[in-house]
Amino acid sequence: MNAHYLGLLVFFLAVLLLLAPWVGRYIHEVMENGQSRWSAWGRPFERLVYKAAGVDPTAEMGWKRYAVAVLVFSILGFVASYAIQRAQGLLPLNPANMGAVSADSSLNTAVSFVTNTNWQGYVGEGTMSYLTQMLALTVQNFLSAATGIAVLLALIRGFARHSAQTVGNFWVDTVRCCLYVLLPMSLILAVVLVGQGVIQTFSPYQDAHLLEPVAYSAAKMDDHGQPVLDAKGQPVTESLTATTQSIALGPVASQEAIKMLGTNGGGFFNANSAHPYENPTPLSNFLQTLAMLMIPAALCFTFGRMVGDRRQGIAVLASMVVLFVAFALTTGYFEFQANPMLAQAGVDSSTTALSAGGNMEGKEARFGIGPTALFATATTAASCGAVDGMHDSFTPMGGFSPMLLMQLSEVVFGGVGSGLYSMLAFAILGVFIAGLMIGRTPEYLGKKIEAYEMKMTSIVILAAPLLVLVGTALAVSMTAGKAGVLNPGTHGYSEILYALTSAANNNGSAFAGLSANTPYYNSLLAIAMWFGRFAVIIPILAMAGSLAKKHRVPAGPGTMPTTGALFVILLIGSVLLVGALTYVPALALGPVAEHLQP
Repeated sequence: MNAHYLGLLVFFLAVLLLLAPWVGRYIHEVMENGQSRWSAWGRPFERLVYKAAGVDPTAEMGWKRYAVAVLVFSILGFVASYAIQRAQGLLPLNPANMGAVSADSSLNTAVSFVTNTNWQGYVGEGTMSYLTQMLALTVQNFLSAATGIAVLLALIRGFARHSAQTVGNFWVDTVRCCLYVLLPMSLILAVVLVGQGVIQTFSPYQDAHLLEPVAYSAAKMDDHGQPVLDAKGQPVTESLTATTQSIALGPVASQEAIKMLGTNGGGFFNANSAHPYENPTPLSNFLQTLAMLMIPAALCFTFGRMVGDRRQGIAVLASMVVLFVAFALTTGYFEFQANPMLAQAGVDSSTTALSAGGNMEGKEARFGIGPTALFATATTAASCGAVDGMHDSFTPMGGFSPMLLMQLSEVVFGGVGSGLYSMLAFAILGVFIAGLMIGRTPEYLGKKIEAYEMKMTSIVILAAPLLVLVGTALAVSMTAGKAGVLNPGTHGYSEILYALTSAANNNGSAFAGLSANTPYYNSLLAIAMWFGRFAVIIPILAMAGSLAKKHRVPAGPGTMPTTGALFVILLIGSVLLVGALTYVPALALGPVAEHLQP
């Protein structure tokens, strides 16, 4: 690690923490104040949407109706996304004449984008038409992000209200979030990214003639775009020669903006934010990293305003920042170490400013180790999944850090909405533990935490680990699961563990190196993504309904303060304790074992 990286980290956090309070205040105003001057421009459009959809914006919902609305909305989004992919060959805006996406890949992708995971088992520029990228994927980037924020608002209202039977109106929350938060912020960021060189065009792909023919080997594909496997289940390769290169184009900037701000992560191109058309400059890289954490950080301030005590939001944010810094320093430290394999081969790992003698494998020379390590930390902390370098090429412990960040239930900032509502579940766990220590019924924000809330909290915290560990066990024990592993041993195991971790925690990033675009993995990961999202959302809403009905309890001598350093330490400890007890054995078999190998 060098001074350049430390300076970058400090500057990044300074900018983030400077902007977050203002964005958080804005979100509170436009989401909760129907007469806010910030939303005056959009109220005619808002009323038009309600009228067209037959929604009464004054009618609030109990938690069950709210949960049904979330599920129905998500299922309809899944059906629409799946249908567009399957009918792609018949639809317009398809200059590359791409055919229908296979059934299993369409299933996986539709679930992925509806759940805000945006896991991509396909090559974007070789699979999806312009219309599919915009109508099926980008639209879901907005809607899935809005759903996460809406669920968070319902939970916060549960804390803020007392003796209430309702937690808000899902349709109003979703419309306002898209119209006043995600749309304007995405428009501003997209324009800035275009200025940096991110492309935005409907022009067809361009063919460039190579100066010299290039011979290469590639996996042989069948008529459905799936790799052909031999008798042992290994991919069959074929020798090919290229004389031209097809330069993929498309409406990239518009998708890139919401991909980052909505913590979606699905790239227009297969290389994601390592592609120069998605992320061309160090400034665009910094802005994209900042965009991933902006709304999750701002929502902490929104939370404080809604419950009437800004210190509550600051305490939660402080916990996130401390954990983020620890993981960013860990990732940076190991990536700035020289690659041991290159050292054994007698290769100079370079002493340029970009590498500083560290591990440059899998990293863009445009960015170098420091920005890539920070990006990797942010994308796995924020449940985004975008990548500007290949995590598969990180050192074993450099890859361990982003993996563990996801395994902490994506609460270190986390996805928009989903990160904070999961962190609040850990806050409830923390005050419950504190209550046991002093022999009192635990309280949080004036609400008594009783058996029902703890049952729901347990489901929220344990759902993802169950999906990750059971899914990984199935994958490593079945022939179809092992067939996609190209790197045998501990690293191949790490790739599988990372894939299930990413899916169940709705992150979407990949180690790479695992051939996951197969019927087996498309189905397995789709199940993990769906239940990783909704097995958390439903108990969160149930908790919101229960808390909203409760009376406020005045703070007493035995009430634990939840705005000070002690609470921050307790919250951090609760997050790390659950992660350590759950995942350390699995991590010991993967990145830790690989790190200790001679």
